[in-house]
Amino acid sequence: MYRELALEFARVTEAAALASARWMGRGDKNAADDAATEAMRAMFDTINIRGTVVIGEGEMDEAPMLYIGEKVGLGNGGLELDIAVDPLEGTNIVAKGLSGAIAVLAAAHKGCLLHAPDMYMNKIVVGPEAAGCIHIDAPVEENLNNVAKALGKEVEQLSVVILDRPRHHELISRCRKAGARIQLITDGDVAPAVATAFPDSGVDIMMGIGGAPEGVIAAAAIRCLGGEMQGRLVPETEEEEARCRAMGLEDPRKILLLDDMVRGDGVIFAATGITDGSLLKGVKFTSQGARTHTVVIRGRTGTIRFIDALHRLDKKPNFGRGRCSQK
Repeated sequence: MYRELALEFARVTEAAALASARWMGRGDKNAADDAATEAMRAMFDTINIRGTVVIGEGEMDEAPMLYIGEKVGLGNGGLELDIAVDPLEGTNIVAKGLSGAIAVLAAAHKGCLLHAPDMYMNKIVVGPEAAGCIHIDAPVEENLNNVAKALGKEVEQLSVVILDRPRHHELISRCRKAGARIQLITDGDVAPAVATAFPDSGVDIMMGIGGAPEGVIAAAAIRCLGGEMQGRLVPETEEEEARCRAMGLEDPRKILLLDDMVRGDGVIFAATGITDGSLLKGVKFTSQGARTHTVVIRGRTGTIRFIDALHRLDKKPNFGRGRCSQK
């Protein structure tokens, strides 16, 4: 059954991507996010699991669906799973028609995903070849030198992805001074984090401060792929520090390793491109329907599947519109 869920979860992210892609470049990020969320939620109800959303669209009083604690799936004796979702990672990206937006989820056995609060997390991520060569507290230059050596490159050949934010001014400056090439992104750091594990993606290392929930989703993929990720929560208020302690982190600023964020190998990660990115192609609407590009990764076997799907929307008109009665 767990093997079969990989394809089922691909259908979930495909539906969200198709729904959101209709809003690409139309300047309405909320409509794009709502469409993705509704479609993803509807598709979950076609899968025989007993799922609980542990990372989602917000608390129960903040989101109409896919909120933290919501039950998803048909039940009927299915596997009990924790689910982490981001129906549209990169709302601004889709609204502006930029590159790198995805629909993404991670699933694991109950209790195996860190229930990350909605706050910032400092992150550093590399693929399998550079695993063991980074430390979140090491100087930027040391991490770059170690990763370059592990990859058989010069620092000047490295490609580093960093969110384009004022808080990263010093980090960007130090990377440039060291000679590394930089890709500044406007939003959405899950896709580039996962891309570090694929040598032909053009991404060697991702670092900087982004969302903590997105960090856990990325960690699920990196664990499956054999890469390395380290994180540290960045609580900015006493309330956020209290939330960290409530989830079992006595030291809210402790270094989080992969085992702290994702436990065990019973993990599935699925993502579908909405707009073209370094890892996945975006949705393309054609005279035949719509084409999607999805990656599904199973932690237990390490199998990576890229799925290039053509959806005949004339035969399933509700697919990707939140009413997924057709399978």
